[in-house]
Amino acid sequence: MRTIARILAGALMSATVLSPAFAQDITVGVSWSNFQEERWKTDEAAIKAALEAAGAKYISADAQSSSAKQLSDIEALIAQGANALIILAQDSQAIGPAVQAAADEGIPVVGYDRLIEDARAFYLTFDNVEVGRMQAREVQKLAPEGTYVMIKGSPTDPNADFLRGGQQEVLQAAIDAGKIKIVGEAYTDGWLPANAQRNMEQILTANDNKVDAVVASNDGTAGGVVAALTAQGMQGIPVSGQDGDHAALNRVAKGTQTVSVWKDARELGKAAGEIAVALAKGGAMDSIEGAGTWTSPAGTELTARFLEPLPVTKDNLTVVVDAGWISKEALCQGVEAGPAPCN
Repeated sequence: MRTIARILAGALMSATVLSPAFAQDITVGVSWSNFQEERWKTDEAAIKAALEAAGAKYISADAQSSSAKQLSDIEALIAQGANALIILAQDSQAIGPAVQAAADEGIPVVGYDRLIEDARAFYLTFDNVEVGRMQAREVQKLAPEGTYVMIKGSPTDPNADFLRGGQQEVLQAAIDAGKIKIVGEAYTDGWLPANAQRNMEQILTANDNKVDAVVASNDGTAGGVVAALTAQGMQGIPVSGQDGDHAALNRVAKGTQTVSVWKDARELGKAAGEIAVALAKGGAMDSIEGAGTWTSPAGTELTARFLEPLPVTKDNLTVVVDAGWISKEALCQGVEAGPAPCN
């Protein structure tokens, strides 16, 4: 079936839309690094909807935070007849053999939200350096001076360093001027909230709780940070995050988290499904709408598309309700005399 599909794709390269019958022959395999984080379920629903609209089939596997399992998962997806792969890489380096296996079979790969350092993988994500800038800007507005803690993402995820680079860009001038001092910094293995909480607890202990602000790199790590702060009666100091997790947006409404940089996973998932189908039909990566050439920090030239994030604070919480991302009831649960729309 895959050979037939490629022959048809080659014969119809000039066509912008292939017949519904051909679209129904497309199977897209999605390899998730883990399904523990709230946001991936939203991404999955958007990918499924985009594939259904195109008449394509969805198959998936959950690597459960194991880079070794992810490799075997992808082998299984290929064996099940995947014509394109969407990969949320657990480890950007360890995923290499899977990309090679796909290339050997002529199967296109979409690197989903996390960089895969391989020019054969289309890179689809949000501008993560800008996300880092947004996080630092919002925290710095409330804490222009003082001691800072940097809670980073997973050391195996390039996004962790993209975010950290953007954060540093914003804070560097204040650091150089002696207004801000970074008193603790730690990666968070697997992006797990429990690991972030443990790291934050250790940093608080080492600094006798003398911490004025925390730049946490996503909402899961922010949740761990807030738990550690709350245990010390320090809830309410500036804390950043990202993803627009419902629990995090509720914390923004309560005042225990300063910002969640919202990356609308519905748009990212929709784009991934559409791109995977287009590539499975034989389309070139550089023909994808909004795509351009991007050079990674390691010097690899990739074809990429970046979506724009939006920082959500107490001042614009209504935007996520108006967009149907979260209900007013979920946003405002337990909030008393909070910001709009919870007031």
